[in-house]
Amino acid sequence: MTGPGSAPAPSLCLVDSSLLPHAAEVLALAIPLAVAVVLVVGLVVLLRRSAEVRRRVTALEQHRPAGDADLAALRADLGQALRHVAVVRYDAFGDMGGRLSFSAAVIDDHGDGLVFSSIHARGESRTYAKGVVGGSSDATLTPEEQQALAAARTGKETP
Repeated sequence: MTGPGSAPAPSLCLVDSSLLPHAAEVLALAIPLAVAVVLVVGLVVLLRRSAEVRRRVTALEQHRPAGDADLAALRADLGQALRHVAVVRYDAFGDMGGRLSFSAAVIDDHGDGLVFSSIHARGESRTYAKGVVGGSSDATLTPEEQQALAAARTGKETP
């Protein structure tokens, strides 16, 4: 019991409250600390992003053409593409009209490729394919196949 004339009760606090910082002091220390943490986190994020950008730039530099050697290789590949095409339509038989038969030539820049023909008759249709190397074939070419091959090589259609 405490009353007038009695001694104050002993305090259970082991720290003298006069030694603790005030709220304003805590706030004054916390703000610079928070700013420092934000700056460190921002720096880490910036370093990671710059490393990623560096990695992507390096990858892009490795994928760009190296120069004249690559262009020469691309031109050689393009020269082997079957890109010259010509078709000649005709009537294979005198009693049939409509020019339903045809011969087509498909060759590359060197004259290598194939010629194929489809001969249409009343009751049937036959298809033939012949290889072409250097602009000529081991098999005998019909006049229509020769015309298609010449048109594919020159790029000019002949009547």
